[in-house]
Amino acid sequence: MSRQRQGSLVSYRPDIKVLDCTMRDGGLVNNFAFTDEFVKDLYLANIKAGVDYMEFGYKASSEIFDPQKFGKWKFCKEKDIRDIVGDNKTDMKLSVMADVGRTDYKKDILNKKDSVIDLIRVATYINTIPAAIEMLEDAKKKGYETTVNIMAVSKVNDEELDAGLELLAQSSADVIYLVDSFGAFYPEQIERLSDKYLNVAAKYNKKIGIHAHNNQQLAFANTIEALSRGVSYLDATVSGMGRGAGNCYMELLLSFLRNPKYNKIAIMSFVEKHILKLKEEGVVWGFDLPYLLTGILNSHPSSAIQFEKEKRTDYAMFYQELIDNTL
Repeated sequence: MSRQRQGSLVSYRPDIKVLDCTMRDGGLVNNFAFTDEFVKDLYLANIKAGVDYMEFGYKASSEIFDPQKFGKWKFCKEKDIRDIVGDNKTDMKLSVMADVGRTDYKKDILNKKDSVIDLIRVATYINTIPAAIEMLEDAKKKGYETTVNIMAVSKVNDEELDAGLELLAQSSADVIYLVDSFGAFYPEQIERLSDKYLNVAAKYNKKIGIHAHNNQQLAFANTIEALSRGVSYLDATVSGMGRGAGNCYMELLLSFLRNPKYNKIAIMSFVEKHILKLKEEGVVWGFDLPYLLTGILNSHPSSAIQFEKEKRTDYAMFYQELIDNTL
């Protein structure tokens, strides 16, 4: 069922929520090696900017991931978050992400009464949805808000996606995220998928979110296309910082939204102080030809990331390699 567009270019929808996932998706670029000053300043900038949620990173298992090889925001221990935010006596809520199969969620995710975290975001593939539902139920029983990201949906057929959405809509998830993991979707596809997700959500009183990647320079376009259909939870990162081609730019999104609570000036000041420095230090993310090619071919960006690490410039050969691997 096709849906009517929601709102207009000169109005704002009070149901919109902006979630900053700079530290989580951006952490994939630098192994979560953010300084405390970076994290504290980002926290304060997000508060000033009116951002609704700030994601600190992952709740990854230290049994699976070596803490010596990652910064502390791969694990998001309660003490480390509190060292930054105290009791977080602000209107902005805090979140962490937990991947199915990569977290000891029963042990590492405390009861909400003992945690400053507000939202647990579960990430799953279509074939691990039953395990994701178990995690969502655990988080809900502990007192948290919950969302779920179905990753790599550009590789999922309609029948499987419909079945997965129905299962998740009947779960304790408050929000179900449409995720363009490979930056492969165009706005027309986002329109169709947003309607699909929203139609399922409407039956069970759920909300829908969007998490976009910028392989084809469409993360912002796809985000505002989704919100125009009625999607209300919007992910973005400062200067698009994120794995590979990165994500929807927070600066763009806050400039587009008409709600006077949002203020891009604080984010711009943060970019000036911290993001420029990261780039000078050689931290790399953002649109580039290799990521364009993986986006066009609906492929995981890992091959493009390796291409960049090897400082290759034989783009035509790389394109042929990708095509050969998809056959």
